[in-house]
Amino acid sequence: MPGTVKDSAAKLAAKRKRQENGEPSKKRRKSGDGGENDQKPNLEKLEAEILESRKHYNNIVTLMSLANESTDPATAFSATEALCRVFIRLLALGNLVSKKDASEKDATVTAWLRERLSEYQSALLMMLYSDLLATKALMLATALLKAVAQYLQDKEESAFPKSFFVDLVDGVLQSPVEELRSKFSEEFLTKYDDIRFYTWQGIKEILAEADEVADEDVQENAFAMLMEVDDVPESSEALENFYVEPPNKKKHPVRSLSQHKKQAQEAWLALMSLGLTRDQRKKVLEVMATSIAPWFSKPELLMDFLTDCYNSGGSISLLALSGVFYLIQERNLDYPAFYSKLYSLLDADILHSKYRSRFFRLLDTFLGSSHLPAVLVASFIKRLARLALNAPPSAIVAIVPWFYNVFKKHPLTTFMMHRVPRTQEERDLLESEGLEDPFLPDEEDPMETHAIDSCIWEIVQLQSHYHPNVATIAKIVSEQFTKQAYGLEDFLDHSYSSLLEAEMSKGVKKPPVVEFMIPKKIFTASDSSAGEQDSLLVNLWDFGSS
Repeated sequence: MPGTVKDSAAKLAAKRKRQENGEPSKKRRKSGDGGENDQKPNLEKLEAEILESRKHYNNIVTLMSLANESTDPATAFSATEALCRVFIRLLALGNLVSKKDASEKDATVTAWLRERLSEYQSALLMMLYSDLLATKALMLATALLKAVAQYLQDKEESAFPKSFFVDLVDGVLQSPVEELRSKFSEEFLTKYDDIRFYTWQGIKEILAEADEVADEDVQENAFAMLMEVDDVPESSEALENFYVEPPNKKKHPVRSLSQHKKQAQEAWLALMSLGLTRDQRKKVLEVMATSIAPWFSKPELLMDFLTDCYNSGGSISLLALSGVFYLIQERNLDYPAFYSKLYSLLDADILHSKYRSRFFRLLDTFLGSSHLPAVLVASFIKRLARLALNAPPSAIVAIVPWFYNVFKKHPLTTFMMHRVPRTQEERDLLESEGLEDPFLPDEEDPMETHAIDSCIWEIVQLQSHYHPNVATIAKIVSEQFTKQAYGLEDFLDHSYSSLLEAEMSKGVKKPPVVEFMIPKKIFTASDSSAGEQDSLLVNLWDFGSS
């Protein structure tokens, strides 16, 4: 097609930049550009004449001029809308299709119409930058795209006009209109399988061309667009909702789930290669195992990203846990130091983190296997018991039931609850000097902490906690383990305020007896003859003048 859409769009972008800088347009505005009501009969006449006879095809240039040069947004859009109807009608009539037996004159007209179509597509792309016209231009562009696919594309190869669509995606990503991206995601990206497929393909090409100097806004918008898609089809048969019906071939890429995954994978890798911000990494890691990794046909390609995040420390490491475990479980990722790194994440911050509940859910999964060494599990129990001494009540009420469940799964660790001196020498030493805790809190290797030789005296201390709920729940380790297991979900999402509300809502069995007298005077002596008592301040301080 002569004069590609991208080249024309580049020229129009340069014109937009001149206008933003206050430079006048090089083209003169045609006279008679009044309001929409003034132009409506004229626009209808121009459109009708085009469809009546090919001798009026020059009206297309007039409408294009009104669409590009009119100072009235309503008139500009009306002209653009009229052009959309014109081109769709001409496409349906086959007037833009090159024919082998066409005369030279007809071939020239067809080539001219294609050039005008390319210009019109560029005009639509430019409107994506307008606050007033962006969403309307998007709907016209997609309607035109569907017509081009139906009447102009090679049906044997692909019914989807990929070149124009990639330019459209590029415009959506670069546009300053946030509503435009929401409209595109809601009406097309999350609704149609082929739109999703070619959007991923477009994002990959756009980011590849941008390389390391990609515009930050484009990267951020591409990231947000990729995050919009989370539901992974279960099979190729589930791919059935197409905006443009693809050729009826079972092996066509749009009908293949593996090809969809490949495009998603390459789009994500293109974005990750440019680098993600800390906030973006957090958002990715939060949904990695559920919404991103399943799209990867080769999830092992995420290995470097996830291990880097896991090794970075802090909340990023915590969020990377589920992704790393997904690769270990689903793709047999070899991560020998997984439990050592997991153990290192147990610090004072973890119990105050907003991701605390997420961490305990994962920890319950990681330590759920009965094949884990008791020495390893004991280290996690002891480290958490030590941290519980300075933890908020909302964390402690989750830690203790977790202890209970772990003790039930790993019976060898129950010696930590009933550690007693075995020799007379130990008993004598305990009575005279006391015994030191053999646990090594600074040891990084959970297999070498000697936690299995220690006891959970910390939980006994918590039985005297100032918060009644904490003190009550801490006593379960001193009672018989008759319960099979605690439902951890019942304890994970507590906060200090929820615990306080629960305590305040309890009924008072026996109201306390309170006797008091409010003094009538605070800083001066009361009248003792009237039986009044002095306030405490008067008894402690002398407020008389010196």
